[in-house]
Amino acid sequence: MNKPPGFDLVERARALQPLIAQEADEIERTRRLTAPVVAALIENGLYRALLPKSAGGAEVAPEIFMQMLEEIAKADASTAWCLGQCGVCAMTAAYLDPDPANEIFGPPDSILAWGAIAHEAHAVPGGYRVTGRWDFASGSRQANWLGAHVQIVEADGTRRRKPDGAPEVRTVLFPMTSATMYDVWDVIGLSGTGTDSYSVDNLFIPEKFAALRDETIALREKGPLYRILTYTMFGLGFAAISLGVARATLDAAIDLARGKASFGIKAMRENNAVQGLIGRTEGDLRAARAFLYGTAGEMWRDLTSTGELAAEHRTALRLASTWTIHQAASVVDAAYRMAGATAVFSANPFERRFRDMHAIAQQIQARESHFEDVGKALLSDGSSAPLTTSQRA
Repeated sequence: MNKPPGFDLVERARALQPLIAQEADEIERTRRLTAPVVAALIENGLYRALLPKSAGGAEVAPEIFMQMLEEIAKADASTAWCLGQCGVCAMTAAYLDPDPANEIFGPPDSILAWGAIAHEAHAVPGGYRVTGRWDFASGSRQANWLGAHVQIVEADGTRRRKPDGAPEVRTVLFPMTSATMYDVWDVIGLSGTGTDSYSVDNLFIPEKFAALRDETIALREKGPLYRILTYTMFGLGFAAISLGVARATLDAAIDLARGKASFGIKAMRENNAVQGLIGRTEGDLRAARAFLYGTAGEMWRDLTSTGELAAEHRTALRLASTWTIHQAASVVDAAYRMAGATAVFSANPFERRFRDMHAIAQQIQARESHFEDVGKALLSDGSSAPLTTSQRA
């Protein structure tokens, strides 16, 4: 059977699992990806999966990106999370002119990271002046470029607005050496992501490094991939990561059940309750994966055919991403409970995945209000009404 374009990235990701699993304890301890892991991700081109081909990237279909992250997540969730975050950030190149895009992403080890929307940039001749601090910059400890999402204030003090009246938000890009970093990531899950804070003080940003991200009018690339909002790609990527964590956790519980027996209790593999739980949980996981990939595949077929991302696909992708993350968390919970007291020991492959999965479920991409957005869209006069993207990652 012919492999889809870019599938070699999935195979490379799978081949890196032993290395990443070997480094996982150190990643957890130091709260950052280790040098061997970062070097392997760069060498295998995994950070460049969504980067335009014109800038030296692979520009793969969403399904390939998702499978790549899923394979990495089976070995370590933090590594997959950083890879997913920085991979989507690279889509910004599609909104830059060729020269600044190549200046940022030309070097093979170039990695871009950013945090949440905050603050403003003041328009000045030739660019912008920016002062502020941003949080939640996953992957920033490996990055050499940072981004900040800011509203634009004109010289007269008024806010620059889009044609629809909404404030204009630009993603300004600058070398990491221009920022002050703050080690704030002391958390119970996804510890290795190093999701730190950073600030700049009166930093000048040339116009060429200020992108109108997720604005169709600003696109420089014609490929269908860049018709997908980065916010949507974050959702697909992080949902795929949750599937990888759930798969690895359930597999560990199945392996445990094959050999574990407690005094006075039937061996787990012979216990009808355990057998039933494994069967139901396996079905739940396969259903979640089928829903996520089926929804993404249908969207991609229509997008590549029409050149436009239909509103009903945006709604469906948001539902599939959010529901998959919650379903994966339920699978991890079931596997954790199945493991009994064995699961609480850090030497066993349960407690870290349990913590990581619940950290994923706390992120913006899994918030419960997404279900409300979907319900509102389905109940509206036009059931394909798009979901809100007012709080993009």
